[in-house]
Formats: sequence, C-alpha cells, structure tokens
Amino acid sequence: MKEHYQLAVIGAGPAGLAAATMAAEQGIDVAVFDEQAAPGGQIYRAMESIPQHRARKLGDEYQRGRKLVNAFRASGAEYFAETAVWSLNERREIGLLQQGQARMLTADQVVIASGAFERPVPFPGWTLPGVMNAGAGQILFKAHGIVPQNGVVLAGSGPLLLLLAWQYLHAGVSVKALLDVTPMKNHLYALPGLPRALLAGHYITKGMQYKSDLKRAGISTLHNIRMLRARGKDALKSVSFVHNGRKQSLETAVLLVHFGVIPQTQLGRIAGCRHLWDESQLCWRPQLDEWGRTSVNGILVAGDGGGIGGARTAEHAGRLAALQVLYALGVLDRTARQRLARKDRKWMREESHIRPFLEAFFRISEDLLQVEDDDTLVCRCEEVSAGQIRAAVADGHGDSNQVKFITRCGMGPCQGRQCAEAVSHIVAAASGKAVQDIGHYRQRPPVNPLTLGQLAGLQSEEIE
Repeated sequence: MKEHYQLAVIGAGPAGLAAATMAAEQGIDVAVFDEQAAPGGQIYRAMESIPQHRARKLGDEYQRGRKLVNAFRASGAEYFAETAVWSLNERREIGLLQQGQARMLTADQVVIASGAFERPVPFPGWTLPGVMNAGAGQILFKAHGIVPQNGVVLAGSGPLLLLLAWQYLHAGVSVKALLDVTPMKNHLYALPGLPRALLAGHYITKGMQYKSDLKRAGISTLHNIRMLRARGKDALKSVSFVHNGRKQSLETAVLLVHFGVIPQTQLGRIAGCRHLWDESQLCWRPQLDEWGRTSVNGILVAGDGGGIGGARTAEHAGRLAALQVLYALGVLDRTARQRLARKDRKWMREESHIRPFLEAFFRISEDLLQVEDDDTLVCRCEEVSAGQIRAAVADGHGDSNQVKFITRCGMGPCQGRQCAEAVSHIVAAASGKAVQDIGHYRQRPPVNPLTLGQLAGLQSEEIE
C-alpha cells in the first residue's frame, strides 16, 4: 500500500467496483478499500466463491454481479480487502485499519461508495436472541449457505422481504409467514407514481413473479400488520401482532425483520460534507451534483450512500463519478466526459422511474418510527429506552445531540448507527418539531472501533 493515490474508492459494491474499473482502465492510480474479504458489496457478496447451485437460488439479479467483479479484477485497480476506513477529512486524508494496524494515506480524489444499511426500527423484543435483520439472514445464505433449519417468520416492509422469502423458498426453508407492516393507505399514495413505474416494468414483473411463486407454495402474506412484538425471556419464542383487528401469534425461534434501507453517511459527515433531509426516503443523504460531487472539493459519493436507488443505479452512478474524477485529474476534457456519460445517464433515468412508486408504497408508518412503547430499548449499546428519550425531551432537551449528551444514547460501540434515526423521530414527535429540525448526531472519527494501541502505533510510525 502506497502513501498516496490519484483515486481512493471506499467500498467494493456495485458503485465502487464500477468507479474503480472505469478509472483504472484509463490508466490512473486507483486503490479500493473494502471491509469485506472479497469484492461484491452486500448485494453481490461472496460472488467469487459461491457455489453455482446456491447462486442460482439467489436469482438473476445476484448473478449480474459476476461480470462486474470480473471486470474489476482485470482493471488493474489495487484492492485492499478487510480494510476499514475509520477517518476521512476535507484534505482527503484517509485513516485505515488493516490487520490490526492503523495507518494514514492521502488521495487526489475520493469516491465514497459505502452503500446503505437496513433502517433500524426498534420494537418490543427486537433485542432478543433470534431476532435479526433480513439482510443478516441473506448474508449468511450467500456467504456460507446457512439458513434457518426449523422455519422462519419474516416481518417488516420493503422489496427485500419478498426477495428473501422467494430465495428461502428455493432453498427449502419453511417460511411460516410474511408479516407486512406497510400501511394500506400507502397503496393510494403510491398510485400517482404507477404509470411512471411501468416504464421500469422489469422490477414490477419480477416482484409479481416472486409473489406468485410464494402464493403457489402456500406461504401466507398478511398485510397491514400492527403492534408487532417479539416474545420470549432469554430467546425468541414467538411473534405476536394484530391483523384485521385480531391479535395473533406465531411460534418461531427466528424472526427476520426489514424496514427498508438508508444511506451510510458517517464518512461524509466527518469529512464535512453537507447533508440534506430526504422526505421521500425519510433519511439524511449528502448534497450531490449530477456527477456525485459533494460540498467538499475532491470528495464524491456514488451509489446508495448518496440516496437509495438500487444496485443497477449504483453501478451507473459509480461510472459517472469516475468520469468526473478523470476530468478533475485532466485525463478527460469536458466534451469527452459528457460523451462517455450519455449511456449511463440514460440508463439511470430508466432505472429511476420506479423510485417514486416504491418510496410511497413502502413508506414506514409514523407509529413505528416513533417507537410508541416507552419500555422498548432504542439504544442497545447503552440500554436507553424510548421512555428515557421522551423524558429527556420533557426536561427541555430538544435535539438529538442534547439527548445523546444527557442519556448516552448513541455513545456505544456502534456510534449511533442503530439508534440515531429512531432518536431523531422520537425527539421530533415529543417536541412537536420536524425531523430535519432535530438534526443528526454529530459525527467524529473514528467511525469504526479503534484501540488506543492502534492509535499509538500510528503515532510511532509517523515519528519514525
């Protein structure tokens, strides 16, 4: 690993792979830093090592990643696996942690392609052993072929639940039920976006195929679920919920939940990039121009980290960011940049047709986001409940950072990843303000855990 690169790409999902491949093929010095052991990101995880029979069970969309990974491997970009980025500043100084050793390097241009993560939505019992995110279940299946042996209940909202149920069906897993918490009123709100969504008809066709296969297999989907509860003392025993006015319960040792995805914004925040509240996606995202440039010179964001668009859109955004990098470095002139961007811009527009429909249809209800049950833990690290957060607001602490200071909510090992969004919604509801006025936790490095010994080793290296 060198001390300086022309381009540093953070993350090796669709956006990062596309950006690094295009830039390296034009002869510039590219380094890709990835926390995983192999390229592919979450969507194409284990692409190079997965057995073919398991890849087929995951579907065509997963197998699209093979061509992307192969092109990246042939591009000449340097790939650093199992390397965490814990710091980034406006001077494009990057803090890395690799094999337990911390180090710093610099880059002329940085593309953050760290993707998205599942929206954490606390509900009663969500901390019980046996309750996991649907994405975690999918990762276990992709990377290791591990699936629930004694059946599973899926709950929440979003396309991933449907996809995972379909994948489990083909893997022989007993899916006891799919509990959809999407409010029925969303169907009405999404209707204006349907005509435009039909222009990206392959998404709708694929979704209808999944639903048809699940129904034919006898897997029940219960809609408009309310009062979702995970129950058990030391581990999950059952899931209770209200459906059509009736309280029901299902015995299960595994509950996989999903409430949509939101951008990973930690690195952009510590670098000082301006962020905006996205009301349609109910999340914060970096302010970007058409090339993915942030408010900080030389730092770009590509893919779902800049706003949720899906794997195909992320791939196009990665190439557009690479074209901007090549222009900034003087490899391309303005005319060539515009010419080479035409196809990706066209494909991105086509992919984006589905987004307004999906965002309206799968919009999470305010009841869930505000965590109405006072006893529900919101911050798992520091064991802070929704009631304690509301009590802090009642005492006059009216924004997320004040609540963090008073309750320690967000000061644990995850640095607020699992509670920041929920705290914002709870504080907003309790104070009668808009979520965007409540603000987000102030982000500081390190964004990944770092020991004092690792920091001391970094200092010793600089002195030498």
